[in-house]
Amino acid sequence: MSLPDIRNRLAAAVAAAGRTPGTVTLIAVSKVQPEARVLAVLEQGQRTFGENYVQEAAAKWPGWRQTFGPLQVHMIGPLQTNKAKQAVELFDAIHTLDRVTLAEKLARLAQTRGTCPQLFIQVNTGSEPQKAGVLPEALDAFLRECRAMDLTPFGLMCIPPEASDPLPHFQMLAAMAARNGLSGLSMGMSGDFEAAITAGATHIRVGSAIFGDRNYP
Repeated sequence: MSLPDIRNRLAAAVAAAGRTPGTVTLIAVSKVQPEARVLAVLEQGQRTFGENYVQEAAAKWPGWRQTFGPLQVHMIGPLQTNKAKQAVELFDAIHTLDRVTLAEKLARLAQTRGTCPQLFIQVNTGSEPQKAGVLPEALDAFLRECRAMDLTPFGLMCIPPEASDPLPHFQMLAAMAARNGLSGLSMGMSGDFEAAITAGATHIRVGSAIFGDRNYP
């Protein structure tokens, strides 16, 4: 697979769903990828990327921004509260807001800075005990708490359980977003992003299908 292949599949899925072209953002998930692979994708014109680790992002994206100009870098991995300050300085969006302590930290930073990255609340749609995310039944109350802190989440994010059909999870997330007046839906990865687009995804997170398999240290 390659970046042009993924872009073509994205466009076909948008058309098949009867949606307007340009309404789905492709996030190229570059975590743990060799520099040469990421540079090749940058040179093909991709300008939105996803990272899981604050330290890894800090080591490469400030320099690449100087070389390639404006880039969007999204935090899509779990965010430790003690890394929040560095994260808001590095990232244009954070997709993993999932607990009150993190919301409180982000709210304080936003008040100090006067700006805040675009925020997505991670929802644990499968209620999996090992997975991060707000439980579906707790989302509305959590969102009210965020808004009371003057945070304005843009949307919701989910990672469906591996062994399940992802479409019901995408549909659940879309319904929760609509109920709460949120327009962003970060859902869908290399193996299921077309189903996510059918359900209304605004952001899809595709890594291995663009860059190839990761070799973790």
